[in-house]
Amino acid sequence: MFLTFLYALSLGFIGSFHCIGMCGPIALTLPVQHLEGTRRLGGILLYNAGRVSAYTGLGIFFGWLGRQFYLGGLQQWLSITVGALLLLVIFFQYGWKSFRLPEIGGFYTRRIKTILGNLLRQRRFSTLYAIGFFNGLLPCGLVYFAIAGAIATGATWQGAMFMTAFGTGTLPAMVAVSWFTELISLRFRTRIRRFIPVIAGIMAILLIMRGLNLGIPYISPVLSPQEERVSLHCIKP
Repeated sequence: MFLTFLYALSLGFIGSFHCIGMCGPIALTLPVQHLEGTRRLGGILLYNAGRVSAYTGLGIFFGWLGRQFYLGGLQQWLSITVGALLLLVIFFQYGWKSFRLPEIGGFYTRRIKTILGNLLRQRRFSTLYAIGFFNGLLPCGLVYFAIAGAIATGATWQGAMFMTAFGTGTLPAMVAVSWFTELISLRFRTRIRRFIPVIAGIMAILLIMRGLNLGIPYISPVLSPQEERVSLHCIKP
């Protein structure tokens, strides 16, 4: 499980340079640019705490969803299926340039953007956590990869930890872009983003191997569905 969390952290860190392009405009419009010192840093951290909290909430839900497959004895097939689907998405997303992941939930996306717009217009320090939280709920291809990993954990708390690790990995770049607006060049971001399919691909292969029950410690341990045993007791008068 440690390796899984390590990949989640790595996916978040490398993927955060993609996040700069997608979520960077929101980070640059936060009402903290006029602040100085610890108060400015505190505002940036508050915003990012909201994002990580949203990811953790998603991890709880999708980890619980994966748990239902585990209880049904389908964890192996779930792990293999999620890994195979990830490989397909990586192939089409990064190998076929004209392919783009579909936007999920048009009404949902518009509603989240409306809420974000209202919060940003208030220009208040107290709204920073909420801005980060709703920003974390916006549909994003990178978050889809992380959610797939959370489902495959097959446990609510592990799904939450997976998404928390993913969110934590995004912190260095997202904090930096809010503090130093010109620190990370476009060329550097482009180079780093090339590693996204590599990390996602490794995670996909790891999930497939995990479902194959190869008996390799930490990488492909033997999985067995949870068995409930009912004991019958006879009471003699």
